[in-house]
This record gives sequence, C-alpha cells and structure tokens, in this order.
Amino acid sequence: MPLIHRSPDTGVWLLTTPRTSYALWIDDSGAPCHLAWGPRLTTTEADALAVPAGDPPSSFEGRPPVGEELPVDGGTRYGPPSLQVRHPDGTRGFEWRPTGHRVLTDVPGSAELVLEFRDRLRPLRVALHYRVRDDTDVIERWTVLHNTGHEPLELLRADSAAWTLPPLAGYRLSHVTGQWSAETQLRRDPLPFGETVLTSRRGITSHHANPWVMLDGGAAGEDHGPVWSAVLAWSGSWRVTVQRTPDGRAGLTGGAGHDGTCVPLAPGEEFTTPVFAGLYSEGGFGAASRAWHSYVRTHVLPHPAEPAPVLYNSWEATGFDVDEAGQKALAERAARIGVELYVVDDGWFGARRSDRAGLGDWSPAPDRFPAGLGPLAQAVHDLGMRFGVWVEPEMVNPDSDLYRAHPDWVLHVPGRERTELRNQLVLNFARDDVADWAHGWLTRLIAGHGVDFLKWDMNRAFGEAGWPGHRDGNDRLWTRYVANLYGVLDRLRAEHPRLRIETCSGGGGRVDLGILARTDQAWVSDNTDAVDRLVIQHGFSQVYPARVMSAWVTDVPNQLTGHSVPLRFRFHVAMAGLLGIGGDLTRWSEEELVESAELVAAYKKVRHLVQRGRQYRLTEPLGEGPTAVQYLADDASELLLLAYRRSPRHGTPRLPVRLRDLVPGARYRDTVTGTVHHAAVLTGYGLDLDLPSGDWASTALHLVRVPDEVRPADA
Repeated sequence: MPLIHRSPDTGVWLLTTPRTSYALWIDDSGAPCHLAWGPRLTTTEADALAVPAGDPPSSFEGRPPVGEELPVDGGTRYGPPSLQVRHPDGTRGFEWRPTGHRVLTDVPGSAELVLEFRDRLRPLRVALHYRVRDDTDVIERWTVLHNTGHEPLELLRADSAAWTLPPLAGYRLSHVTGQWSAETQLRRDPLPFGETVLTSRRGITSHHANPWVMLDGGAAGEDHGPVWSAVLAWSGSWRVTVQRTPDGRAGLTGGAGHDGTCVPLAPGEEFTTPVFAGLYSEGGFGAASRAWHSYVRTHVLPHPAEPAPVLYNSWEATGFDVDEAGQKALAERAARIGVELYVVDDGWFGARRSDRAGLGDWSPAPDRFPAGLGPLAQAVHDLGMRFGVWVEPEMVNPDSDLYRAHPDWVLHVPGRERTELRNQLVLNFARDDVADWAHGWLTRLIAGHGVDFLKWDMNRAFGEAGWPGHRDGNDRLWTRYVANLYGVLDRLRAEHPRLRIETCSGGGGRVDLGILARTDQAWVSDNTDAVDRLVIQHGFSQVYPARVMSAWVTDVPNQLTGHSVPLRFRFHVAMAGLLGIGGDLTRWSEEELVESAELVAAYKKVRHLVQRGRQYRLTEPLGEGPTAVQYLADDASELLLLAYRRSPRHGTPRLPVRLRDLVPGARYRDTVTGTVHHAAVLTGYGLDLDLPSGDWASTALHLVRVPDEVRPADA
C-alpha cells in the first residue's frame, strides 16, 4: 500500500504508516475534515468513513467543535480556532476554498501530502502539510500561510495542526509540569469538559510545561491500551489547547505563540509553522514512548548513532572561581577516572566573578587565562579528552562592556523599567545584527581556542518583550527570535562539523524537538540530586530518549536538597542517560576515585544500550518496591537493567521485576557473575533483585544472550 493514497470515488486521503492509518477528506463546504486516526485501514475501509456530517442536532449548534484538520475562526464555529486572522479592515474570519494538492515522494521512504486552499474573499493562501514515513508511525504536520495581497494581515492564532480523537467513553490527559529544579513531573488526570490550555508565555519552552500531550480512554497502562500523542517542535512560547466536548469527542490544537500576541504577515510574506507531530500507539504509554524515542533518534537528532562521551563539568567544583591552573588540576583527575569530554563552566570570560557582571563580554579573562583558553584546551586534548565551554549568548549583564555599548540590543519597552532576573537582561535575537554578533564571537571562540563542545545556556525568561523602532516588532519578535536562534546554531554546525552542543536553559527550560534538531543532548535539570532525578527522568522519558538526557554525579550532601546517597547509587541514576560527573574531584578520596573509574568503565561497556536501545519503564519511581528501568538492544541480544531502592520499610513484600520483550526460549548470562537466566522466567515470573541491604541500594545488571549452539543438549 502506498504511504499516501487518494480515493477517486470519495476523495478520501489515506495516510499509511507501518502500523497505523490517518484519513481525511474535504467536505462539501471546502473544509478539510478528519475521518480516522488509529489502527490500519484499507482504502475501501477508509472510504466507508466518508459520510456527510448532516444537519446539527439542534438550531443552537453550529459545526462540530472538533473534527476539522485546522479549525478556523468564522461562520458557526465555536470551539478554539487553530487559525484566527485579522484583516486590514479589522474584520476576522476565513472561508475554505480548495485550490489543489500535491504529493511529494522525492525523499526515499517518505511521502508528503500538501493540501492547498485560499480564503474565498481575502488574499490569504493556506497549505496543510502531512509527512509520513515507512519506518515510523509518527505523522508530521505543519501549515504554511501566505499573504498574497497588498496590505498586511495579523495572524492572531496560527497553529500548526489540529488532531481529533475517536469518540470514547472517557478521556485522560497525560502531560508534564514543574518548575526550576523540579521539571518534567508526570501528570495523568481525567480530561475535564471544556478547554484545557497548556502553554508557555516566557519566550522559551519553559520549566513549567513541555509542548507535548498524550490522551487515552482512561484504561491504558505502561504496557497496554491505545494512546494518542502529539509533540510540538518549537523552542519559544507555545500553546496547546485540548478540548472535550459535551457530545463525547476530544481534540487538540497547538502551535507557536500565546494569547495576546500575533504573527504579523506583510504583503507577500509567508509564515511556516513548526511541526506538530502526532502518534497513535496500541501498546500503552511505554510503546508510545519507545516510538517517540526511535523517531527522535532517527529523524530529529543530528548524530544519533554517535556514542555520547562521558562528560565532566567544572561548575559545582569551582563556581565562578575559574583559572587555568585549577582547571588543569581538575582535568587531570577527570581523565584519570575515564572522562572523555571536559567542560569549563561559567566564569572563564571578561569580568565574570559573580552573576552580577561580565555576561556579553566573551573574551577569556586575561588575569585567569593569560594566553586565552588555548593552553587549557591543549592540556585537555593531551589528556585524551575533548574540550568544551559554557556560553550564554542570549544574555547580557547591565554591568558589561557590551551593554554599555549597545543598550538598545536588549528586549525593552521605551520608558518602562528593564526588569532584571539573575542580574541580567535578554538580548533581542530577533535583530539580525544581534544574531550576527553572536555568531561572530562564537565561531571565533570555537576556531581560535580548540573548542569541541558548547554548553549553550539561557537562564531567564523574556521580560518587557519589546522591539522599539521595528514595525510590528513587539509581536514579530516572538517567532523571529527563535528563527534567528535556530539560524545561528545551524550556521555554527555547518561551519564546524566536529562541534557538539548541549541545550540548557537554567536546567530543562528549553527541551523540545525544535532545539534537539540542532543540538546533541539536553541538560534536564539543575537539580542533580539522584533521588529527585528518578522522578524527573521518568517524566522526561515519556517523549525524549535517554540518548539526549544529560545526567551528572555530584557531591553529597547535595547542594540543593541536602540528600546524601551512596556514590554507586548516584552513578547508577546518572547511567540511565548520558553519564556526566560534576563533583569537586579534588575533594574525592582515593577510594572514591577508584570506584568512580570502575563505574565509568562499566558504563562505557553498556552505553550503547542506554543511548540506542529500547527503554522500558518496568516500575514507577520511588514506590514501595524497586524502581527499575530496562534498556534492550534492537535484536534483543543483550540488555541493561538499572534498579534502585530507597529505604526499605519493614514487612514490605519483596516482589520480582518482570523484564520485557526478550527472545522466547533464549537464555541470558550475567556478564559479571556468569549466572544464566531463562528468558521465559525473566519475563513470565520475574527476576528477584539481589539489592544490597540498607538505604538507597542500587544495581546495574548487564545480561547477554547465550548463543543457541552452546546450549546443553537437554536445554
């Protein structure tokens, strides 16, 4: 069956993925309408869904509030619009008039459907884009809007797509919420009637919500049940509106922007929305997560197959007290325990002695690095490690040479106070001169100082978000800022192919598919406490793979929470993602350094499973029993099991942990103890974890399939 097919009899478009189908058609009014999203359909079965909507149930009803591919503002539509236009005369509305379609198949293994429309009365063209591939059930959707007239328009809302669910007896909404140092807290709640809005008005993706949702009928679990999900690829302000209607339907719409702003569209101008991708899965939340993980690794990340190095970051060891001698001493200890990438954090530049000054003056401090960063980079390279630095290109301290020279470069409103957060202001990246300045000093830094890696931070949300002197600047900056940010990252990567980048925004404030298409990993949270991280990492893994999840081992008591847990436990938690170390190695004992080197070496043996394997959340975090996560090779030839237990309560049942998706009839050998386990026992009856006694116990089990030919004859 082709990936995209149009019925000559009914006009139904059928989009086919490996396990699912998506069907739509253009109704008699000219509007694109949803028909199906779920299990695979034949073309004949999809045609049977093409039934005219009929009259409303009463004279008090208009068009159904869900069911259109991009609900517009106009006519008798009363649900949340995906497209809301204000015309030059102040009127609003849009009426669909189809003008054609295209099916693009120039990329092997994929197909793209473009449905083209215009407004019946006004000079506005709209193109709905759908992309499907033969190796994923994720469907990518976006919209292109083109002002073909001679006067400017305002897009009051320009969402990427709307998604419609089938009628169900009930609906449940899954999403994450949180705050700084407590990001990605998973919530699963019944979907209330009416409209539920998830959003960021901060100019960044935000710590407080993330632009994805999952919906089910209320009975799905980790390993069973149908789940519908959608993820927005955008790194600025965003909005997703989920709606449950009184007539038993549910749908959602989402895109860039937030209430109170618009996208100006000048004559001849075109606006392309970010991708709002959707996925239907029949295997519960776990299967949905694994499908998203595979999609991100295969179709989003720049270098998904490249093993991420073990990283050391200097921040918690030195704070702002950074100099060449101290960094070299730390680098020597980091190399000793097996670190592969050494990163100098904040404090290496300008007059940066605290967070009150220096941001914007991106030259190595001459009193701390007399010859620049080159000698330190060379020392790090000589130790066999790559060299990285922390940067915050989008920020400036008022106490800086840059701000004194260019006070107009920051987001501001004339006559209003310039509100500082963390003693800093936001540079207006929507301005091309600011973006070009950032690209210039960054490329000089990378090329002139042997930099292999950037930790790109962004430590505060927008404030006084104005762009004086630019027509429509106060509205235009929200999308233009992100476009220029993407442009700088794209240029740097093209000019420096060996450069790798970590996205960071005061922790997990900028994690989304848009930024991950231009970076290699994400700093998930400034909270490095291993106990809290179990919950944070659980929520993060709902959509994002372990391949992008940076996780550090830091000192105890933890700087933020005061928790003290064993070094091994801290390592095992960080080994669930991209292992990093952030403690002050000059204070670690000889025994701790030796143990750390052993654990780093153990991680290197299994990181291919963590970074490229299929992830299974076997238990919930911090329950009565152990928290367990499994990483399985694609061919099920080997696996890693990470398990953690907090302080055991006397009398708590000791339950085995059941593994997932092993080869039936196979046997698996523990690479440390040599113990051989039967797959049928591991999956059907479970593994009794031999966790050490006491508080905060953990283990890492690496099991490898025993070749069939060496089995005993009676096996």
